[in-house]
Amino acid sequence: MSSSSSIQQARETLGKRLREIRKDAGLTARELASRAGWHESKCSRIENGRTPPSDDDLRVYTLHCAAADQTADLIATARNIEGAYVEWRRMERSGLRRAQESVIPLWERTRHFRGYSSWLIPGPFQTPAYIRALLRSIRDRRALPDDLEAAVDVRVDKQRVLYEGARRFAVVLEESTLRHLIGGPETMAGQLGHLLSLATLPNVSLGVIPLSTDRTALWPVEDFWVFDDSQVNVELVSAFLTITQPHEVNTYARTFAALADSAVYGAPARTLITSAIDSLG
Repeated sequence: MSSSSSIQQARETLGKRLREIRKDAGLTARELASRAGWHESKCSRIENGRTPPSDDDLRVYTLHCAAADQTADLIATARNIEGAYVEWRRMERSGLRRAQESVIPLWERTRHFRGYSSWLIPGPFQTPAYIRALLRSIRDRRALPDDLEAAVDVRVDKQRVLYEGARRFAVVLEESTLRHLIGGPETMAGQLGHLLSLATLPNVSLGVIPLSTDRTALWPVEDFWVFDDSQVNVELVSAFLTITQPHEVNTYARTFAALADSAVYGAPARTLITSAIDSLG
């Protein structure tokens, strides 16, 4: 399944709901398009999920179908669908700080965090120096406004969730994340040492999947976080994906469980981290 499949499925579900509203009003798609002043194919594109409807589209649709009482709910549904797939350039257009702040409410209400990474050390486990190196690279690569230090401060402050309340963190890393050099040897050594420290916290489970593991059954996948059993966030190259459909959340939860079964913990995990530190010279 593609990373944006849940968005398309939600658009199609909304389209089916609109089709039912139109049929209940006794209108054909051509008749509705004519009344709305649209091209005759527009109703079909919306109802089949090919074109996301704007707020005005939905207002016109419900007006001519005598369903104005459903307008507000339809607009809210459509906005939620489009908000599930947010391009980084849209989220970061005013700088990096906004992107860091956007997930604070989610972090604060979550009690059980499950995270998997094949690319980088996950956000809650990052040191300030590691964060600064990552965000500086993003700022420069995407030519963003320079609010680097404010963004670093927000990201560091969010890490208080590790120590506040009855929260549990289960994190699984590919061994490759320990070997990707970010910020230079000194920054990386500090980051890996911080990992060793966090692994001793009673509310943290840290697993590492060794490079030598047979991955025939389940290979590395995209980085993701599961928040309780209600939401999954996935970081893509171009966008930030929010998944809330229960069957997809369950798919990620099952995938996390399978990846966790492939990981080593405790002393074997510490050995892999220590070896990565030693390799830095």
